[in-house]
Formats: sequence, structure tokens, C-alpha cells
Amino acid sequence: MWRYLVVRFLLIIPTVFILVTMVFFLMRLTGDPITAAQGGRLPPDELARRIHAAGYDRPILVQYVEYLGNLLRGDFGTTLTDGTPITQLLTEYGGATLELALYAIIVAVIVGIPLGMIAARLRDRWPDAVLRVLAILWYATPVFFVGLLLKLVFAVWLGVLPVAGRASTSTEIDMQSITNATGLYLLDAIRLGSAADIVDVLQHAVLPAIALGFLTAGVFLRLVRTNVIGTLSREYIDAARSRGVSEFRLVTRNAFKPALIPVITVIGLQVAMLLGGAILTETTFEWRGLGYQLGHYLGARDFVAVQGIVALLAVIVAVTNFIVDVVAAIVDPRVRY
Repeated sequence: MWRYLVVRFLLIIPTVFILVTMVFFLMRLTGDPITAAQGGRLPPDELARRIHAAGYDRPILVQYVEYLGNLLRGDFGTTLTDGTPITQLLTEYGGATLELALYAIIVAVIVGIPLGMIAARLRDRWPDAVLRVLAILWYATPVFFVGLLLKLVFAVWLGVLPVAGRASTSTEIDMQSITNATGLYLLDAIRLGSAADIVDVLQHAVLPAIALGFLTAGVFLRLVRTNVIGTLSREYIDAARSRGVSEFRLVTRNAFKPALIPVITVIGLQVAMLLGGAILTETTFEWRGLGYQLGHYLGARDFVAVQGIVALLAVIVAVTNFIVDVVAAIVDPRVRY
């Protein structure tokens, strides 16, 4: 087990290294960041002065080595537009993105796993066909389009849910009174002990969580269906069936746990998808997290900020995959051998 954990942990290093290297050189294909952000807005001599002061007129390999050195010291850079350290963006907005990802995972698990079991139980019947089509639609439909439809129906037409934001103005004012706030609004609202604030936070989270969660729910549905069907063909299932065990019990008890193990593994892969979808979801619902800030800096052509945030997200994805690998190894001993 320890050998497996050490190997998986060490794999984080080349994963992050490859990702940040790709991001660095892809960003540089557009030229130096200052010209990209300020070109056409400054006189040529002032632009050249700023480029020289930032060191962007040096050889690209020199800049790359310096960038890696800064990353090793935990320095992800500073934004050009407002001079904010990238690590500060993580502390201010990372909680919002984490909270949204957790909501989405909860929705995906609650929706995808039971429907996958139903599809497997009713294999090759019309409910199975309908659920498989739904899974494809959920996965293929752009998350921003789903978000806009949800806003139109539940916020505009029905008026039962908020249209945007993480909380109402009154709730955010209450949040400011918390010392050592976590940035997770639901947790902070629970710490406040205000039922009204808790309800308000949950109401604002419903539509973004559904829009992003259904993206992953389609993956879980098809994965659980496939694995439950495969498990139901095993010899020990046939033996249990011959003893008179009901089909419902076979699916929910005997076939459920083996089918759940691949889902745990895939959760790590879905984190990257959720973070990518969070950019569009946060922008659609004005959910002020890292994805929302990334969209803002992309619009401002602040490629230093974009590069830093993407590097941070790469580290988060790599660490999350390591945690998921550990959980999978604990649940299924075969993984670590």
C-alpha cells in the first residue's frame, strides 16, 4: 500500500510539470503578456519600457526557467490588470469553485448512480433506452446552454429561484461578520446559525449545481449501468439468483458495490471536467469563483493571470486525482497490486 501511495504521489510532479509547461509556451505564442494586454493602448516607448522592466524581452528559455523557479517557491505570479497575487485569488475565490464542484458531484451521484442501476435492471427495455439517450444529452449539451434554460424556466418564468450570484445581498453582509470565514457559503451560513441565510445560500446553489452536475451525471449513469450489467453476469450472482434472491436485492446489494468502484476512480477524472465546466457555469450564473475570474482575465487579455490560475487548477486536479487513487485503493485492494 505504501509503495503504491508513494508512486502515485510522485506522479503528481511530472503531471503538473507537463501541464504548466504547455500553458507557459501556449501563452507565449501570443507574444509577451504586456503587449497582449496593453498593445494599442500605450505609446510604443512606454510599452517597450514596461516589457523591459518585466523581463519579457529576455530569451524565452530564461523566462521559462525563472517561471519554474517561482512556482517551486509557491509564487504563481501577479495579475497585470490589478496587481493581485494569484495565490490571493485562490484564497478569495477558490472556496466558491470548490463549493460549486461539491454541489455538482452531489447532484451527479444522486441522479446518475440510481438511474444507472435502474437502466441496468431494465436492460434493453424502453426505460433503459430513454435513460441512455438522456445520459448522452446531458453529457453533450453545453453547460452554459443548460444554465441559460434553467435560468429562463425557474428564475424568469416561474420566479422560484434566484437568477444569479452565490447569495443575496443581506446574506453576504451577514457573511462579512464571520471571523476566519472559509469562503464556503453554506458552511459559513451554518456557523452563523441563521436558517434564513442557509436557505438563501441553498436556493442560489440549486441551478448552478444542476447545470454542472448533470454534465457528470450522464457519465455516472452509463458507467454504473455498464458495470452493474457486467456484475450481474458473474457466477456468484447466478448462485444467489438460484437461491431465490430477488432481482432488486441482487442489483442493490450484490452488484452495487463492485459497480461503484469504477465510479470512484472516474470521479478524479471528472474533477478536470467540472473545473472546465465551472468556467462557463460561474460566468453564466455570476458565481464569483476561480472560473469566473479566469473568464474576466481572459476578456482583459491578462495572460499572466490566466497562466497562474490554470497552473493552480493543474495542481488542484493532480492532488485530487491522488486522493481519489488513495480512496480507490482502500475500497478495492486489487487497485494497489
